[in-house]
Amino acid sequence: MFNPDSIDALLFDLDGTLMDSDDQAVAALAQRLTRLGFKNPQRAARRFVMLAETPGNSALTVLDMVGLDNLFTGLSNRVHRWRGAPSPANFAIIPGCAEAVRHLAGRYRLGVVTTRAQREAEAFLEQFEIRSQFEIVVSRESTWRIKPHPAPVRYASRALGLPPERCAMVGDTTVDVLSARRAGAWAVAVLCGFGELEELQRVQAHLILDSPADLPAIMAPAPETSL
Repeated sequence: MFNPDSIDALLFDLDGTLMDSDDQAVAALAQRLTRLGFKNPQRAARRFVMLAETPGNSALTVLDMVGLDNLFTGLSNRVHRWRGAPSPANFAIIPGCAEAVRHLAGRYRLGVVTTRAQREAEAFLEQFEIRSQFEIVVSRESTWRIKPHPAPVRYASRALGLPPERCAMVGDTTVDVLSARRAGAWAVAVLCGFGELEELQRVQAHLILDSPADLPAIMAPAPETSL
């Protein structure tokens, strides 16, 4: 059973969790699919982007292993611009998440675990003035393997000086849940990105919420005041 008292640190994914990038990417791709004559371009675009996540993570791991990750980073940035994914000039944040992060920072140690580049992750956090709330940012450059491998979550827990079982990974896809569970951490799934309830339940997320904005009510509720 999920127990907030067993957690000292919260580790957040970015895309689809804190960052409202998924909808932007889908909207851009849907426009292109419309011109190609798709009957339901919005649905098709969402499915294409969602299916790309796990193979994309696997491809990054292979490129890293053969020493081509720096080359891919430049190409990836060009692809992101083509897809309409956010650049540092046009990031968007999931509603209520900035406030939730500031609230949670009063009780928990916070970190980011993302497959984005370090530069992009830092830029997003700075844009919404929440960088100071996070002690660590684990990006795709930080570890040899990336999610759904447990290495990024374990890296974050070591950097914070905590065992994985005292950390919770917050993310929107099965990739995040699997990485957390394989590392021995708590897995908190959110439905504001690409993950669907059934699949998140199937990979055994410990807790499923609509959005990270709902976390303060669960993790750090406001103290009751006496009349």
